[in-house]
Amino acid sequence: MSTRVERLDPEREPDFRRVHDDEHGLGWCHCVAWWTEDWERWGERTAEENRALREDLFRRGEHDGYLAYREDRPVGWCQVGRRDRLTKLVREAGLEPDEGAWAITCFAVVPAERRRGVARGLLAHALADLDGRGVPRVEAFPRTEEGEAGELWTGPAALFRSFGFRCVARGERRSVWRLELGDRDSR
Repeated sequence: MSTRVERLDPEREPDFRRVHDDEHGLGWCHCVAWWTEDWERWGERTAEENRALREDLFRRGEHDGYLAYREDRPVGWCQVGRRDRLTKLVREAGLEPDEGAWAITCFAVVPAERRRGVARGLLAHALADLDGRGVPRVEAFPRTEEGEAGELWTGPAALFRSFGFRCVARGERRSVWRLELGDRDSR
């Protein structure tokens, strides 16, 4: 069964909500972790607070990623956007401002579809789309020490390596991996 990937837009907001729901065990975060100010109180936030922040992002026009579909069912999500808009990420990784850098910061795949190529399909489509839009470079932030599947929400390093990303900085919690899109070969 093939995976279709589409860029998130206002018409696909309901599909984003279907991926990030309680039925799939993904109903708490709503992919706002990098949008909050810091990690200090992150674990104390409620699903309602996170959902409200996501809805505010939608109202502001932040449709920051891609949805994966199987037979018209939304089964996965990948958050992608301009890196410097996420001040917590930039601060945590110790990055200098770079208007040309985009960031891949999150993957969410419904449990029944995990280990079936959904994340790979999301990443392949995102890179092709960004390259076609003239984005010069993309960065990813996998955990430095890969652990359980629940800890891989920023994506596994092996996935990024397989697409030609190179580790450019190792952090205590996460490393910075970069891909210059104009330099990549077709995959």
